Amino acid sequence: MDGAVAGFNVGNTSILQAAKFGLLSGLAFDTVDLDALALHNLVEHDASISRQDWALGDNLHFNETLFSVMVNINPDSDFYTPETAAQVQKMRLDDSIARNPSVTNTDKEFQLRSRESSLYLSIFGNTSTGVAPKKFVNIFFREERLPIEEGWKRSEILITPDTMNDMEDFIVANSNWTQSQACEPLVIGPDSVI
Repeated sequence: MDGAVAGFNVGNTSILQAAKFGLLSGLAFDTVDLDALALHNLVEHDASISRQDWALGDNLHFNETLFSVMVNINPDSDFYTPETAAQVQKMRLDDSIARNPSVTNTDKEFQLRSRESSLYLSIFGNTSTGVAPKKFVNIFFREERLPIEEGWKRSEILITPDTMNDMEDFIVANSNWTQSQACEPLVIGPDSVI
């Protein structure tokens, strides 16, 4: 939680749920095991913009082929926007539905994908408009590092649900999402499902 504020200026309320689920994914009580985040249907979800669906292979490591959907969106612009985020979200879900007979597509995953999109746009771009330089976002996903050398600076505005809500609402409204199943059992740990 402290790292999210120090590194990204993302307030605790923006990532509290993800942090709690991150702790549930492993067996340690006070540490998030990044490899354990691959536990399907906890924080990890199908139709990711950068990871393979669990049922189709490696859902932990970056996948350039899947990420190219995002990279190739809006080729005449150097920026990602809430509109492109919504388009990519729809395209990735359509691909997952077409290739993954076990795809999980509930409201939970949709809301998680939409929040993630508003979060990366806020962290690497304008916290009000969601316009984010592609180079910053691409470096973060591809190289798993902050693009400080390339000129990115941490937002001076604390990123909270309030700063992301309008952007997230736009993404939700423009993703053309349709729920294809009810919520599955809730995964609450590596050995626990309710």
